[in-house]
Amino acid sequence: MQKMGLLEESSKFYEWTKETKDPRTRNWFLLNDNPIYVILIVLAYYFIVWQGPKFMKNRKPYELQTFMIIYNWFLVILSAYMTFEIVYSSYLIGYFSTSNPLCAKYKHSEAYKDPKEMRLANVLYIYFLSKILEFMDTFLMIMRKKDNQITYLHVYHHSSILIVWWIVMTYMPGGQSWMSSSMNCLVHVVMYAYYALAAIPSMRSKLWWKKYITKFQLTQFTLILLHTLQSAFTRCDFPKIGEYMLTLYMISMLVLFGNFYIKSYNLRQMEKAKKDGVKLSNGKSNGHSKGHTNGYAKLD
Repeated sequence: MQKMGLLEESSKFYEWTKETKDPRTRNWFLLNDNPIYVILIVLAYYFIVWQGPKFMKNRKPYELQTFMIIYNWFLVILSAYMTFEIVYSSYLIGYFSTSNPLCAKYKHSEAYKDPKEMRLANVLYIYFLSKILEFMDTFLMIMRKKDNQITYLHVYHHSSILIVWWIVMTYMPGGQSWMSSSMNCLVHVVMYAYYALAAIPSMRSKLWWKKYITKFQLTQFTLILLHTLQSAFTRCDFPKIGEYMLTLYMISMLVLFGNFYIKSYNLRQMEKAKKDGVKLSNGKSNGHSKGHTNGYAKLD
């Protein structure tokens, strides 16, 4: 009896999810009745992350400079296009001309009748598919034997965002979703431009702005989180599951990217200062050390 009750409840939940799916996207490729195809793609990604370095262990790293330049510039152009198209489509719908421009209402049952809403859904679908393309970032690291770059943060971000955007595209491809997608595309314009230039050996010494990309990413996550929280507090007409999911996801991104920034830049700078003989006890040195005078060590 208990099993029947559980099966019945599961069946009811499944039927409910079918009813709440957006009528525009429910039959699109990878967005049909269940997430099995996206889950299989993510599992395949994990398998390659697991087995790829083992496969490359006794092989020479591939020289992929030309491909990397073309790939990264393609993503710069694609990201720039998506940034413009998402913002412009949102503007045409009228998201910014309402009494509360921070609340872009999601139209579930009526959206398919509005060609402007369909235009936004189309570009958000391209954004969703681009998350699969970006798995190539990891594959390039594997083929070039840059295993130290394949961190937990990297794998978590690339795999989880595909799942998150399957949910968005299936249940809420519009409304408040414009904000996080456009912000992420804008960040990717800068990020992939850096990667494209860094693929050219003569340019690497001139790229002084790497750490500012991480700051830009942290700013992105903060703005998206604030935008989502105000949406919840002002009771904007947007699915609550989207607000909860995005809030938790942005918190995880802030924690992981914040930890990465501290380890990559702040701690590294402190270690460099210590090697140079600067004492950092309460910001002061109690005497002379290797020619350094008393005072404060400013670490930007």
